[in-house]
Amino acid sequence: MPVEAEPGAHSRPGAGRNAASTSDPPGGDRESLIGLTRAELAERLQAVGVPPDRVGMRAKQLWHWIYHRGAVEFDAMTTIGGGVRAALAERYTLARPETATEQRSTDGTRKWLLRFADGREVESVYIPEEDRGALCISSQVGCTLSCTFCHTGTQRMVRNLDAGEIVAQFLVARDSYGEWPSPRGPRLLSNIVMMGMGEPLFNYDNVAKALRIVMDPEGIALSRRRITLSTAGVVPMIERCGADLGVGLAISLHAVRDDLRNELVPINRKYPIAELLAACRRYPGASNARRITFEYVMLKGVNDSEADARALVRLIAGIPAKLNLIPFNPWPGAPYACSPPEAIERFAAIVNRAGYAAPVRAPRGRDILAACGQLKSASTPRPARRRATASPASAPAA
Repeated sequence: MPVEAEPGAHSRPGAGRNAASTSDPPGGDRESLIGLTRAELAERLQAVGVPPDRVGMRAKQLWHWIYHRGAVEFDAMTTIGGGVRAALAERYTLARPETATEQRSTDGTRKWLLRFADGREVESVYIPEEDRGALCISSQVGCTLSCTFCHTGTQRMVRNLDAGEIVAQFLVARDSYGEWPSPRGPRLLSNIVMMGMGEPLFNYDNVAKALRIVMDPEGIALSRRRITLSTAGVVPMIERCGADLGVGLAISLHAVRDDLRNELVPINRKYPIAELLAACRRYPGASNARRITFEYVMLKGVNDSEADARALVRLIAGIPAKLNLIPFNPWPGAPYACSPPEAIERFAAIVNRAGYAAPVRAPRGRDILAACGQLKSASTPRPARRRATASPASAPAA
């Protein structure tokens, strides 16, 4: 008998979000519904016996409960019949990844170490401003890029995150700040930056799927103008990202010469600076109103000279751009030191005089290793035959 035949759409009343713990890992082998598209949710509803003429309505309700109300258990979904809720709970889960640790910096920054069902871990960070803030989200466990100034780069690549694991990082942060239902007005979690562990464009399909869920107006409803994707320079994917998603673009540049960038950001050997900047000039929607951000970590005696600043201005000429000058954030065993304040000030002044905004990013969360370039988890690769890998379309070779 179809599950919709059972009575009791309001058989277990309660306030929208269930009060159960959000840190319990998914039980058994149940599939998570987090990260599925509307069409995929409809397929799962059909699989539990929802009649075809009600699948569309039920999928819309599920979406609302997961992404607008923040439900963590099906019993909380009081607009859905008890039979459907029970059938869903038997096969599926809404559980968040386990929060292995949550650290809070003296400056208000929060960092979560999240553990997924297979035991793999990533870090995500909330960076607060006065009345809002950005969540820095990871896209991979580990990283393939091995940028020499980045702590994540010292961790070998383990696997891509799927769309649900990417979205779940935002849900965990919303849980922590109590921002359910999704607020219509100002919110603390106002922005997303895909700048955590991993290279987002090496996991493009999953990242794009996750961001479409986050931007959907009937759920989390975060505007594309409040989302920035940072890449070290996967040139073939940059234009596609702009055309598909239209989110803000940030480029981890960090050097003005190919020989130095080859050392700092090894992907430059495949996609050198000239090719990278040409891709930036073609980025869909780039304008003075939607400038590309160039990130530039300030390394003492390496890339912080006045000559470097002048060369940087020449390189980005004609691109609607702004600079983020990032004082190097140390980590254990790091081979670099941060440029002194006076060197950073001279560098910024040259860029500013050329007509580009060049704010110096204030280090946030250094005391809990949550600042830019400091993220790392303890996950290590499994043997290749057991490790989940990306499809060629999702992960171009570096």
